[in-house]
Amino acid sequence: MGAPAGHIVCLGEGMLELTGADDSFRLGHGGDTLNTAIHLARAGHDVAFFSALGTDPFSARLRAAWVQEGVDDRLILTHPTRGAGLYAITTDAQGERSFTYWRDTSAARALFALPGTAQAVAEVAQARLLYFSLISLAILPEAGREAVLALAAQVRAHGGDVAFDSNYRPRLWESAQAAQTWHARAIAAASIGLPTLEDETALTGETAPATVATRWAALGCPRTVVKAGPEGARLPGGTIVPPPARLNPVDTSGAGDAFNAGFLGAVMHGASDAEAALAGHACAGWTIMRQGAIPARD
Repeated sequence: MGAPAGHIVCLGEGMLELTGADDSFRLGHGGDTLNTAIHLARAGHDVAFFSALGTDPFSARLRAAWVQEGVDDRLILTHPTRGAGLYAITTDAQGERSFTYWRDTSAARALFALPGTAQAVAEVAQARLLYFSLISLAILPEAGREAVLALAAQVRAHGGDVAFDSNYRPRLWESAQAAQTWHARAIAAASIGLPTLEDETALTGETAPATVATRWAALGCPRTVVKAGPEGARLPGGTIVPPPARLNPVDTSGAGDAFNAGFLGAVMHGASDAEAALAGHACAGWTIMRQGAIPARD
C-alpha cells in the first residue's frame, strides 16, 4: 500500500443512503464516520477511510464517490461475496429523522477478517488521528471490536490521538449491557471524546453535559466535548459554546458527524477547543439546512 494513508483515519461503515419522501427518493451515501471523513476531506485534510466494500456495482459506485470527495480509499478492503449496506432516512416536519436499515450482511461487518487487514492495520497505527464511533463497534463481532481497541492503543502508543463518538443505536446491539460495556472500554481508549448528550442519556442515564464529561474523564478520556444540540457544546473546562445562530433545520441527519469534522479539523490545525467548537457548529449548521447526511456542495 505504500506510504501511510492519511494523517486522519476514520474507521467504520459507509452505506448507500435513500432520502426523500413518498415515491421520490434519492440514492446517495452516508454512515457516521464516513460523513465525518467526507467533511474533513472537503476541508482539505488528508483523510483515509478504513472499511470494507464488495465487488458489486453499488460498492464500486460508493468507492468512486468517496474518492471524488477527496477521501483516500487505500484502506478500504474488498469482500469477495458481501456488498454495501443500505439505509433510508425519513424526516418529520421539524427535520427530525428516523432510519430504516438493511445492513446485516454488509462487507464492513467482516472488516478485520479480510485479506489485507494486517497491512492496513500497520498503516492506521501510524495515523496522527484515528476516529471511530460506537456504531463502528456495534457492527463488528467481538473479535473485530477487540481489534479496534487494540488499534486505538497502537495509535496512541505512536503519539497519535484517538477520537471517539458514542453514537448509540440500540437496534445494532445484542443488548444494552453489551453496548454499555464496549462504550466504557472505548472511552478509556480515546484521547478525545465527542459524545452527544441524547445518546449518553439513552445509554447511561446521564442527563447533564457536566456529569457526562465527569464520567468520561473518570474512565480515562482526558479531553471531552459534549454536544447538546442547539444548547451548544460543553468544553473540557466547563465552558458552553453555543451555535452562533438558532436554525430551523431541514434535516438533522449527520449533524453530530459534521460537528465532529469541524471540531477535529480545527484541532488538527492547532485551534483552541473554543475555536474548534465554533468550527464544528459551522459545519453542522451548514449540513442541517440541507437534505441528507452529506449534502451536495454548493
